[in-house]
Amino acid sequence: MKRLLLRLREYTRRFWFIPTVMTVVSLLLAHQGISLEERWGVPDWLEFVYGGGEAGARSVLMAVAGSAIGVAGTVFSITIAALSFAAGTMGPRLLDNFTRDRGNQVTLGVFIATFAFSLYSLRVVRGVDEQPFVPHYNVTAALLLALASTAALVYFIFHVTSTINITHVINLLRDDLAVSLDRLTWKEPRTRHQPPPLAFWANAEEIQAPFGGYLQLVDVSAVVQWATEHQVSVRLLVRPGDYIFPNTVIACAVPTLPPDLLRFLAVGRYRTTDQDAEYAVRQLADVAVRALSPGVNDPVTAIDILDRFGDALCRLQGRTWPDGVHYGDDAQLRLVHPVTDFAGLTDGMFHMIRQYGKGSPAVMLRLLEVITAAAGCLHGAVELSELTRHADLAYHDALANTANPADRADLQERYRRFHVVVAR
Repeated sequence: MKRLLLRLREYTRRFWFIPTVMTVVSLLLAHQGISLEERWGVPDWLEFVYGGGEAGARSVLMAVAGSAIGVAGTVFSITIAALSFAAGTMGPRLLDNFTRDRGNQVTLGVFIATFAFSLYSLRVVRGVDEQPFVPHYNVTAALLLALASTAALVYFIFHVTSTINITHVINLLRDDLAVSLDRLTWKEPRTRHQPPPLAFWANAEEIQAPFGGYLQLVDVSAVVQWATEHQVSVRLLVRPGDYIFPNTVIACAVPTLPPDLLRFLAVGRYRTTDQDAEYAVRQLADVAVRALSPGVNDPVTAIDILDRFGDALCRLQGRTWPDGVHYGDDAQLRLVHPVTDFAGLTDGMFHMIRQYGKGSPAVMLRLLEVITAAAGCLHGAVELSELTRHADLAYHDALANTANPADRADLQERYRRFHVVVAR
């Protein structure tokens, strides 16, 4: 079921979905308006309905249809060119955000629906040489759609200028990371289980991947139920976010491997953030690395992203990390699978920024400050150990690449504050 929902959501988020639905609805409404007028006509008391003749109706509908599709084509072409240029510094996530944005999809849908509605209505306008007919309802609706298109254009220009803003993009990525971490970790404490020794899987039957792609989702509850029904124990060797190579072993089971395990795994061409928190981290780190490149040289953006990483880490206070070990209703081991842990999360957050920003004292000072803030919120031994490792790496790399005595003194002071917080 989760696999089906994932595929359904992917299709509904595509750029063409909302415009297609709106276009189909507009055609149905146009047909309904024509049928209504052919059957009942236009009552005299509906004074707001268009009251002109065939020539005027034809001119209005042609003007609305031509302007709607012309403005849509021009505006979206210019916008995509501007976004392509901005994506050079912000990464491809900007273009992905543009195509998945509901506001942009609805705006395009309004223009195309207006064009389709007017064009469909135009086909039934007949003059005196034929059986005369003017779709008064539809001409009135086309005028209203033209006003809606004008409002949509104003909204679109404002919305796109906000979308190109780097802070807006960073905040969207921060929200994705927060949602991903909420799904990955548990708010309440839970009993942790140790996975069985490798000898437990010595005689396991293996399954190979029939094709390649990124593992996007594992329906854990369905796999546990399936394994319980077949009385087997399953071990997955890949986790969401891993690239699966064709013909490589991705799972095994004891005592036997029943068929249809692959139907609980979703594999696609792209990584998603549903069960892959490290991908959400990588997207933010990618923006920071681009900002630190010599061609861009924007340490402020990297500092903003470090602030979002600190926000994400502090949100983890009191949350429990999964162990990847699951038992069925019969209290028997049913599934073991690799999971993202705190070490992998912080490695994704800090490694690349430290490697590319070690020559920027401002970035490294902020990196140490963020790690210190996280250490003040997280008190587990594993978390503090990992934060200490990253603080040590950041301090020594920064010190080796900083010549100014005042900057070196600031680094030493931030490093000292971190150890004071850890020692509490």
